[in-house]
Formats: sequence, C-alpha cells, structure tokens
Amino acid sequence: MLNYWIISTSNFHQPKHDPDPPPSIEVKPEPKSDTVTAAPPLSIGSEARQASQASQLKPVKYESNQSRPFLAGKRKKDDDSISGWALSDSDDDDDDKAKGQSSGQKDPPPKRSSPKLKKAKVEERPPSPHGRTYYIDEPDDFFETSVPPVNDTYRFYLNKVTGLEKRYNTGALHIKEILSPLFGTLKESVQFNYCFDIAWMLQQYPPEFRDKPVLIVHGDKREAKARLLQQAQPYSQVRFCQAKLDIAFGTHHTKMMLLWYEEGFRVVILTSNMIRADWYQKTQGLWMSPLYLRLPKGSPETAGESPTLFKRDLLEYLGAYRAPEITDWIQRIREHDLSETRVYLIGSTPGRYLGSDMERWGHLRLRKLLHDHTRPIPNEEKWPVIGQFSSIGSMGVDKTKWLAGEFQRTLTTLGKSSLRPDPPMHLLYDIVTKTAQKQLWLHSYFHRWQAETTGRSHAMPHIKTYMRASPDFTQLAWFLVTSANLSKAAWGALEKNNTQVMVRSYELGVLYVPSAFVSDTTFPVQMDVFPATTSSTSFPVPFDLPPKRYSSKDQPWMWNIPYTQAPDTHGNIWVPS
Repeated sequence: MLNYWIISTSNFHQPKHDPDPPPSIEVKPEPKSDTVTAAPPLSIGSEARQASQASQLKPVKYESNQSRPFLAGKRKKDDDSISGWALSDSDDDDDDKAKGQSSGQKDPPPKRSSPKLKKAKVEERPPSPHGRTYYIDEPDDFFETSVPPVNDTYRFYLNKVTGLEKRYNTGALHIKEILSPLFGTLKESVQFNYCFDIAWMLQQYPPEFRDKPVLIVHGDKREAKARLLQQAQPYSQVRFCQAKLDIAFGTHHTKMMLLWYEEGFRVVILTSNMIRADWYQKTQGLWMSPLYLRLPKGSPETAGESPTLFKRDLLEYLGAYRAPEITDWIQRIREHDLSETRVYLIGSTPGRYLGSDMERWGHLRLRKLLHDHTRPIPNEEKWPVIGQFSSIGSMGVDKTKWLAGEFQRTLTTLGKSSLRPDPPMHLLYDIVTKTAQKQLWLHSYFHRWQAETTGRSHAMPHIKTYMRASPDFTQLAWFLVTSANLSKAAWGALEKNNTQVMVRSYELGVLYVPSAFVSDTTFPVQMDVFPATTSSTSFPVPFDLPPKRYSSKDQPWMWNIPYTQAPDTHGNIWVPS
C-alpha cells in the first residue's frame, strides 16, 4: 500500500469528460444526534465520490498499538461534523456540469446581490471532508516574517507542507505568504480556480487586505454556482466572473492569481485549489512572477514585452474569456512592464480551432514552442519523456489513439529536427481511477511517486509537471508546470483528419526552456532542492529521478477495492462502501 499522510478525495473521481457519466447520487445524511449536526443531502458526481465520502463518514480503524509515523502537532478541537463539504478536482466528473453542457442550457446573467437560491438553512461548513478534527495547527515558525529565500532564477516553488522538517519548507511558499505584505501592498486581486472555499480563502489574506476587492473566476453552473454564490453572501468585497464552457464536459481548471499592488502588479500560476486541503499536506507547485512595475504614461502598446512574449500571451488568454469583469485587469496589465519574464505561457481555452489558431492553445501550443525555442540533442531517442499528474482522462482503447500518437509527438519535439523518435515515456501516477482501469494499456507506463529529495514522498502529489530528461537524469531539455492533467479535455485533440483541434477546458501553465535562461541547451537537475538558495542555476525537480517503475509486486492503488491486510501510516484500512 501507498503510505500518504492523507487520502486525497480529489484524485479518486471519474473524469468529467467521460462520454457516459453516471447519474448523480445523493448521499443521505445520518440521523441527528445531540452532538453532531446532520449534513444536508449532498449531490455527488460519481460513484468514486460516493465511496470516498461514505468512507469518511464511517472510517474503518485497524486495531493495533502500532505508533503512527506522523509528526506531532496541536489538533483543533471542533465538532467532527462534515456538513456540506464539496468534493472536487480537475478532470473528474461533475454531472450537474456534464448534463448542462450536453443539454445546451444557458445560465441567466449572474446577479451578485440576489442569486436565485432554494430556501434552505445555511450550515457552517467544516474545513475538510475529513472532519473538523483532521487538521493540526502549523507551528509558530511555519510562516515567514521576512521575505523567504526564494529562487529568483526560475521562480518555481513548491507549497509548504504541514508536518515536514523545517528545512524541507525553507524556500517553499504558503498562500498566506503569497498574499502577505512581504510581496506587496495589495489593492485588489483576482482568483482563477476550479474549487473554492471562500471563507477559508479570505482568511488567508492578512487582516489589512481582507476587505480589498477580489474577483473569483470560476466555471460552476446551476446548483454548483448557487452554492458558490451562497458562500459569498457575507462578503461584500467578493465578485464573480463565470467562465464560458460551451463544449460538453469541459471545466474551468486554470489556477492563477492576479495581484495588483500599490507598488505594481504580479502573476501567480499554480496547481492548488482554493481549499485548505490543497495547501495542507499535498505536493503542489507554482510560478510567481517578478514584481511588474508600472510603465511611464504615454508608453507604446508594445512596451513592457518580454523576450518570451508573455505579456501578449497573457492578454490573449484573458481576452479568450470574453468577460467584461476582466476588462479592467486587461488594461492594468497593458500598463505594466512584464519584460523580466523568462517563461512561456501555455494555456487551454474551450473551442474548435483551425489553421494557425490550432497552435494557440493546448498541446499544439507546447509543440510550437518546443519547435521554435529548443534545439535537437544527440541521441535524443534515449531522452525519456516524463509526465506527472493527479488525474487521467479517457484516451481511447489503446495508446495509439492519442497518448502515443499526437501527444507523444508534441512531447518529443526538440527544435526543428524532422526526427520523431520514440523515446521511453515515464508516467508518475499512483492512484488509479475507474477511467484508468478501463485503459489497462496505461499500466505499463506507470511509475511510483517518490520525493525524498524534497521530503514529500508522503505528501499526496496534486502538482502536474512534464519534462524531457537525459538518459542519466542529470539534465533537462525543458520543464513545464501546469494545471493540465493527462487528458484530451485539458490538452486538446485533433479532429477531421488533423485539420482542427478541439479543446474542452481552461488550463494554464508555464514552460521553462534553457534558451531563455542559460546559453546551454539543457538545465542541470538540482540534486538538493531544500533548503532553497537564491542563485542556483540547477533546476529544482520536485520528485526523485530516475522514476521507479512499478515492480512485479507493486500495483496501483484503486479506490474501489478494499485494503484490509495491513494499516496505512495512520493505522487505517480502506473498505469502500
């Protein structure tokens, strides 16, 4: 069994773009008692969600005196209720969304002040589907009181993980630090994301910034949208922008912050949802931009552009929302100097694209950048492709339908070489959902998550990274951190004899290529990531290289079968309902 500190419900669901989503299931609340407030019925979008929710309601304990290898901390002594906590993640299904997409129904314009809600008692939500007693308090020295030692070369950071030795968090960032005065005097912000706990999110802002305007960009519809608006009712500073999802089974999966300061402007592109579980004991990653200063008045429109054309591409991505709520932010970005940016932006936006537009989004955008900004490498057929993600979509009956076809052609592109080798492909993915079970051919690609180099072997990976490594795993030809999991919905799929590409979802990530940073054709891999230094030229890969293939005795963890022979590190066994 895998021994993670937490069992992450967000990775157990069937992908949202499954062509035959199951009907929604209602989990009935338990009878009321004198000590626990019953939860209202919770509509859940897949049998995986139902099973994981039921298991959390009735945990199975392994009777043993075995000590738990978990670092001690002060636990919160609140009620153990789990009323109304929304399970979520990435490409996993949500039948309210799927049915609405396929029916072509249109939402009425959002009315912030008076959303149409059913009359129901609003109950306080606990901070986790695991219950109120799940979390431990972070130690006093967990959060930085001065600017932490950050890698100002690559500006790629891991999230802090509660319970780790301090050295493994030195140079990592927590959301409270990102939003703190350490990085600027905040005036206004935008939070693009998939899943929100609004009350928790606002508590992450420091008190002096907590009443500043915040715009939430989301993809929820119907009941999910009503619940989101209901969360925000007590907070007059919160406004909403609903992303258009015109293609069935698409999601708004982008995770980005736009932060406007007295001193300038900053962009953060990340892999974490706006819920506490994602910032607690999961492995997450982010790119934080430099502080962008305001351009002098009267500067031409082309001013403030970077060699990577990041400003142009960010404006194009925001323009794809076609949302008046974002118009002011587009203008603010135009007025700032983004010239110090050294990464390339790779986004996905829903649509069907023809001609040159095919290379604007998704994996064809990645292919174009790798073609234009990397160089061929001798013996490149021996340089493996590595993909690491937390969810898998439907990719066809065999590998040739998408993964080893168009997607592998993208990942193996190096410069203008016409050579299209078939190098090894290592996929780091420990948890197998029903979708992966239907695609047994995938299992030969799977490798184990191990991250001793960052101290995060037991911190469930929710980060998504893709890279091309040398045969000895000491060099990288490129590196990508993104919100995009392994799915056609996220990356796009060719249609009509390869004359158009169809993308279902919103995604966002940043690409690192050596030509934007160093004169060499590769990045050296950093062997000791923590504690972080400010001037390292080696790249901090978040997990151990080389990846370890499953042995003959290993098997992927599956949510729908019991594990009762031995406990995990918490003394629990798993018996799905």
